[in-house]
This record gives sequence, structure tokens and C-alpha cells, in this order.
Amino acid sequence: MSVLYNRVALIGLGLIAGSMSLAIRRAGLAGEVVGYARSAETRSTAREIGLCDRIEESAAAAVKGADLVVLCVPVGVMGDVAAEIAPALKPGATVSDVGSVKRAVIDAVAPHLPENVHFVPAHPLAGTEHSGPRAGYAELFDNRWCLIVPQEGADRAAVGRLEALWRGIGAQTDEMDADHHDLVLAVTSHTPHLIAYTMVGVADDLRRVTDSEVIKYSAAGFRDFTRIAASDPTMWRDVFLNNREATLEILGRFTEELFALQRAIRTGDGDHLHAYFTRTRAIRRGIIEAGQDTDAPDFGRTRTRSG
Repeated sequence: MSVLYNRVALIGLGLIAGSMSLAIRRAGLAGEVVGYARSAETRSTAREIGLCDRIEESAAAAVKGADLVVLCVPVGVMGDVAAEIAPALKPGATVSDVGSVKRAVIDAVAPHLPENVHFVPAHPLAGTEHSGPRAGYAELFDNRWCLIVPQEGADRAAVGRLEALWRGIGAQTDEMDADHHDLVLAVTSHTPHLIAYTMVGVADDLRRVTDSEVIKYSAAGFRDFTRIAASDPTMWRDVFLNNREATLEILGRFTEELFALQRAIRTGDGDHLHAYFTRTRAIRRGIIEAGQDTDAPDFGRTRTRSG
């Protein structure tokens, strides 16, 4: 593919930004990728491993002259970062983000941006439980979805260019309204994470009674909960605080379903349980058929992580 942006600036250098940098350079989509992270240790590590072409000492220096700026920081600080970089943004530049909440990000970021830049929010539906600059790998976005959330009246050329970048680094793209995005993600990501955190917390309480048995005899279901619950705590705190309405709505529905299952177990209603599990099993098949997971043994796990 040809170069889409002469210079891309990534603000925040964790898993997503690191993977973006590696994937952009793999595909030759930018003339230069510049990075910045608040932590001096993170900047040092990023330089050491060659994560970007250049690492700057301030966010303003990183965005100077950039055609695309991507905010890869926790949702709770995006507004502050936008205010910090606004005076240094190049006229005509596109500002985007990778936050898993969209309405709160738009409300926090948009007021700080000059009128002569394009704001095109986005959310790649990809990640692992690992974080930090060493966690990134170029294949992270391959065959995953990136949701583009343009605001009303957005510049279509800027939106199209950003979509082309995401497709160029391996993702499929779709456009979605911000509020609908937040509801969908409350179902597919946010509430499942909260449930995983809760189940691991319950197991930690139980472990005090059973000594080490909860850890020692962890079966696949609990093990997968712990993988999800190992995700970055700052990021997920901000997600729940900034998508509270949609998350609370889905939690309410989840509670109703849970009560119904409790009743079926208590009353010995095997027909209800079998019908419910049959319906939910079909969802798993649909995910596999959509290419978003594998039915390989052990979920396709290998002994070592690639990248």
C-alpha cells in the first residue's frame, strides 16, 4: 500500500499504540511514526525496542507537524491530553482515538480541538490482557473490527483516509453512532469484563477458605475469567465510569437472566436450562463462523505468545 499520512503521532505507548506503530510500519502507511508517553520509563523502553521512528519528550512536540494524531491513553484523561496538544496541532490534521467508550470521549475531547482539524473517533476491537510498550505486535488487528464513529458533518475524506489506515493494518471497519457503540460494547466487552472481575473476586474470597485449591485446580472457565480480569485496571476503571448508563442497563438485564437461571436450578427445571444453553451455544458458533475466534482445541492457545 502507499503512504496515507506523512507523519502519524501516537500519544500513549501501550499495547494498542505499539501494535499500531508496528502494523503501520509493516504496511508502509506512514512516512514517520512519532510517539510519546507520560512515563519516562515507557519512553525509554519504546526507544530501546525501536517501537516508533522517534520518541518525543512532550505530547505537544510529538503532534507537531503530524497529519494524524491518535490518542491511545485511558478514557479518563483524554480531555486533558486534547487540551494539551490543541495549540500544537497542524491545520487540516486528523485527531482520532482508540477508546472503548465513545460518547464520553467525544464530549471530553471535541471542545478542546481547533476548528481547522478533523476529529474522527475510533475503537479497534482488539487487545490482550498484556499492557505496556513491549506488549505490542503487528498482527494484533488482523481480521479484527475497528469501529469508526464520525460525528455529524464530519469531513468524509478524513473519515475515509482513517478507515483506509485501519484496513491497511489488517482490520475490518464499520461506522457506528456513538451512543449505539456504547450500548453494543456494554454487551460485548464491558459487562463481561465486570463479571470476570467479580467472579475472580469471589474466588479470591473462597481461596481463604480452601487454601490454594481455587488456584491449583483452576479449570478452563475460571482460567479464562482470570485472563480477562488481568487487563489494565486504570483503563477499565475509566471505561465503567464513562459508560455507566449502558453498562448499568446491561447489568440489569444480566441480573434478570441470572435470577431466572437460579430459579431453574432451584426448581430442577432441566428443560429451561437445556433450552437456554442450546441458544447460547449457537452464539459461540456464530462468533467462530464470523472468523472472530477459533474452535481449535484449547481456543487455539499455544505455549508461547507470538510477538
